[in-house]
Amino acid sequence: MTQREWADKDYYADLGVSKSASLDEIKKAYRKLARENHPDKNPGNKVAEDKFKRISEAYSVVGDEDKRREYDELRAALAGGFRFPGAGGSGGAGAAGRRGFDFDVSDLFGGGTGFGGTAGGAGGLGDFLGGFVNRNGGAGGAGRQKARRGADVETEITLDFREAAQGVTIPLQLTNPSPCTNCNGSGAAPGTSPVTCTTCQGSGYVKEQKGAFGFSSPCSDCGAQGTRIENPCSQCNGTGVTTRRRTITVRVPAGVVDGQKVRLAGQGEAGLRGRPAGDLFVTVHVRPDEVFTRSGNDLEVTVPVSFGELALGGTITVPTLGDKIRVRVPAGTADGRTLRVRGRGIPKRNGTPGDLLVTVRVKVPTNLDDNATSALRSYVEAERASGFNPREGWAGAK
Repeated sequence: MTQREWADKDYYADLGVSKSASLDEIKKAYRKLARENHPDKNPGNKVAEDKFKRISEAYSVVGDEDKRREYDELRAALAGGFRFPGAGGSGGAGAAGRRGFDFDVSDLFGGGTGFGGTAGGAGGLGDFLGGFVNRNGGAGGAGRQKARRGADVETEITLDFREAAQGVTIPLQLTNPSPCTNCNGSGAAPGTSPVTCTTCQGSGYVKEQKGAFGFSSPCSDCGAQGTRIENPCSQCNGTGVTTRRRTITVRVPAGVVDGQKVRLAGQGEAGLRGRPAGDLFVTVHVRPDEVFTRSGNDLEVTVPVSFGELALGGTITVPTLGDKIRVRVPAGTADGRTLRVRGRGIPKRNGTPGDLLVTVRVKVPTNLDDNATSALRSYVEAERASGFNPREGWAGAK
């Protein structure tokens, strides 16, 4: 990446948000674009792949509060007088009259040609931003740079209702930056190791005092890494990271609800040259079930019954997430009544289950034979004789 190309980058535009967007707005925009352009959803689509890389790079900067602040400050400094070598034609009075001073972005990146694409490169824009300029000789973002991890990754899965209710372990295939298997993520060729940079003594930054101001800048000898790779890995070019397809096992806990996210620590994008990986966030979608619904951790089921079972009482067979059970229906139970069975619902976070809520609904027969019809007519006469009126007390009867 050339100096001018880097200076012209607009991460806000890549994410489709304004410079004043909140972190929540930035995160929402990134998630939407990442879902739309993820390589797993667009196999062989080079345009989507390139866009996915751009938005991932943009989010890794403006999606982090500290890096975003430093990025904004740097762009403001560029707009206020910093110049690239050779800017403004041949110089002359016009160039000499401008306020500011010249600097070389490639020097701050340790002479690399991009964001961590060569051995000894800076390893990303965050490394550069972490130690741009600080007052009083402070080391700036050196501590942050050392701890910077890989980006978080998001994906989605869809489960059956019962899988979500009971919990399930499933394999998940991902295509994302992962530790290089050839060098185990170190960036150094097999059989070799990175060596401590003697220029910065392993800090990744060098200091220079100019009057009342102290400047802390990335070490140009090691690209702010603190170590140098004398023999870079041939497969990852010294970054310690390659994009590959891998399969991981995801344990979805019992009781997840539709739209819930499951976090897998350390399963996101690999950090450059052995730094910690980001996290993987799996959004779970749940298919509706033809038998069950849920209310919190209570499992709900509606069971068809006959009028006789409600009037006389009895025992009915009811499905659960496991074996079927027998539930007693008291005599005189009203249509639509819900019976509660303790401990037969969906497990809570503490492991204790919710309840099973059984709603009984009368199913009216549509075809009766002669014997059933005769018996029912006899019953209706007996019901009238007993004084029973189903509409007694009903407001519509007045």
